[in-house]
Amino acid sequence: MDKDKIKRAIKDILEAIGEDPTREGLKDTPDRVARMYEEIYSGINKDPKEHLKVIFKDDTHEEMVLLKDIYFYSCCEHHLVPFFGNVHIAYIPKDGKLTGLSKLARVVETVSKRLQLQERLTKTILDTIEEELTPYGVFVMVEAEHMCMTMRGVKKPGAKTVTISSSGVFEEDKSLRNEVLSLINMK
Repeated sequence: MDKDKIKRAIKDILEAIGEDPTREGLKDTPDRVARMYEEIYSGINKDPKEHLKVIFKDDTHEEMVLLKDIYFYSCCEHHLVPFFGNVHIAYIPKDGKLTGLSKLARVVETVSKRLQLQERLTKTILDTIEEELTPYGVFVMVEAEHMCMTMRGVKKPGAKTVTISSSGVFEEDKSLRNEVLSLINMK
């Protein structure tokens, strides 16, 4: 990440909106933004599959694994403002291939720290799990509030966007799909 280039760009933006980048409250802003970008976009050029390289073998478990309410934040590629919410991941292990629950959360963390669309975030999480664990099926649901709808445009705070990607048995078996949705919605 080219932090010096980011600092110059932020200084230019501050000037372009009519601010004085040398005033007390703004003089360190370009540096703060550059450091923040390095953190919040740290998933760029990282492969989320790396988190799923550690696999545990347990031939006795081929039932659904559900990890819900994984909090995340990301940035919309259209307006460069945040969207945030929860990711719910379910998979049904095949051939005893399990992964640590924290590994699923790390996949979400890596994928979310990029400029993107919620739809792509959802599908990328699913594809990563599918490719590395080769389960009977994967179900990913993302619920998020988009600041581009809250602070500008239509100005509707609290509106949530829900996206779902599913594969395998979660696509084929409606009762299983309904079960996972019921478990996600259970408080």
